Amino acid sequence: MKQFFKFMFASMLGFIITLVIIFFIFMAIIMAMLSFAKTEEVVVNDPSLLHMKLNYEIGDRTSNNPMQAMLTFDSFKSVPGLNDILRNIEKAKRDDNIKGIYLDLIDLPSNLASIGEIREAILDFRESGKFVYVYSEMLSQKAYYLASAADKIFLSPEGLVELRGFRGEVMFIKGTLEKLDIEAQIIRHGKFKSAIEPLIREDMSEANKEQTSAFIQSMWNNVSMDISKSRNIPIAELNTLSDNLTGLDPDEALSSHLIDSLIYMDQFLDLLATKLDIEKVAASNLISSSKYMNAKVPVDKKRSKNKVALIYAEGNIMQGEGNDNAIGSDNLARTIRNARLDDHVKAVVLRVNSPGGDGIASDVILREVVKTQEVKPVVVSMGNYAASGGYYIACGAEKIVANPGTLTGSIGVFGLIPNFEKFFHNKLGITFDGVKTNENADYLQVNKPLTDFQKQLLQQQIDRFYDTFVNHVAKGRGMTYEEVDAIAQGRVWTGSDALENGLIDQLGGMKDAIDLAVELAQIEDYRVIDLPKQKEPFQQIFDDLFGEMRMKILQQEIGEYYNYYQTVQYLKNADGIQARLPFDLEIN
Repeated sequence: MKQFFKFMFASMLGFIITLVIIFFIFMAIIMAMLSFAKTEEVVVNDPSLLHMKLNYEIGDRTSNNPMQAMLTFDSFKSVPGLNDILRNIEKAKRDDNIKGIYLDLIDLPSNLASIGEIREAILDFRESGKFVYVYSEMLSQKAYYLASAADKIFLSPEGLVELRGFRGEVMFIKGTLEKLDIEAQIIRHGKFKSAIEPLIREDMSEANKEQTSAFIQSMWNNVSMDISKSRNIPIAELNTLSDNLTGLDPDEALSSHLIDSLIYMDQFLDLLATKLDIEKVAASNLISSSKYMNAKVPVDKKRSKNKVALIYAEGNIMQGEGNDNAIGSDNLARTIRNARLDDHVKAVVLRVNSPGGDGIASDVILREVVKTQEVKPVVVSMGNYAASGGYYIACGAEKIVANPGTLTGSIGVFGLIPNFEKFFHNKLGITFDGVKTNENADYLQVNKPLTDFQKQLLQQQIDRFYDTFVNHVAKGRGMTYEEVDAIAQGRVWTGSDALENGLIDQLGGMKDAIDLAVELAQIEDYRVIDLPKQKEPFQQIFDDLFGEMRMKILQQEIGEYYNYYQTVQYLKNADGIQARLPFDLEIN
């Protein structure tokens, strides 16, 4: 009888798992079929408002993966990336049927550089004479930063504004590794190269505290200056409001001019109706960002043969093909090379949003950037991060444009070779033995410690790669080795500080980088093409069905702790020379 129940429950479990797999495959096929269907043009009613919700992590580029829609519970609509958000705002500026923008905000999970670019686009939109209103029940600090660019901010009577200043926090796992008897063997060059500190320390080094304090303060200075200008609140007063957490009391938030009014949603809708000169606001008067991507707004210029290639480089840098969340050196180098060989491409804008990664992969990509720069203008647009390996691939461009909140620099390298010998022996009871033909045939094995000779050799490789890195930067930026070394050593800078020390050329976003590339190419008529070419939706679904989908579900389940999971995954996969930012710095 016991065996019977055992068999029965095992069979039931297998049946349930099979049903789940079949369900997801069925959903994938249905969505793939829908994705192949012709996208209908969206008609914008007059009058309408562009209704923008940005309560998701905004990537640089809109994904064409239908699975993403299901995982974000957005009725199978595309989730706009930064590129389409900016295009929507620009298009709405020209669209006579769009009378304004309704920013529906609570929290913004995205980083400051992306928010800053959207904020600049909102300010530009207002130059058209159209209005931007914000309504919220609670504004997180990042959401308030964006909201401050609007004409008016409306808050629920029991709502709050979270304005408290920035903090940077790093998770340290040295104690965890010790409990597991895992030794992190680290070789580095650069006193500020703090990416390895979570593995070998329990707190931040003084050098790391120095650099983190500097760029956190720089970011807060930029944000508070922008809010001060838009809300007409002196910076000193804004800091006092932040210190006292004044925004947590809605009445005080109103009296201190952080917001403009305390009203309920029905009152806000009545206000919008009056603004639009209609009896009431209906669903037909609000068009979402997802739908508006498919709305056609006439332009005065014809389709040009001249192209500006906007090439996206987003995620950790790795060797191979990569994917939507990682920069593969083969794929990106090939994309840049093809743009160089295409006579219709008159300029390249490389959008870099990366904390770095594999050193060799970074060098492969830089080679193509430099070769392309020799025949046509290459302008780098930096996103939230363009640091370490991210800066490595950028430094060969003719011009570099960054947002004030971009984290860049981190010119330094390290080697990470974990030693699992004691973990295998003490925790798992596993031992290893073998033979070899030569003295160092066992170089870089993870089941034994490095020898002194091997450590010395790895240090020489790290030092050589650091020299190569600094020389590339010196050549690309027209500086001496000594000038670069003085601001390198792995130190992280904000875009604002990078402008002062010569690591970038100007502050701005993607649009500014494109305008600069057009100016350098000396062309008047052009069109922007997005590269690399994205996979077809059907292929995307089956490539990602049990990979990307699994990660998205995991991210939703563990929420803010997903970053810690990524840290462990990076530690597991990092081999050899790495050029990367501190890999678990939380800024909020």
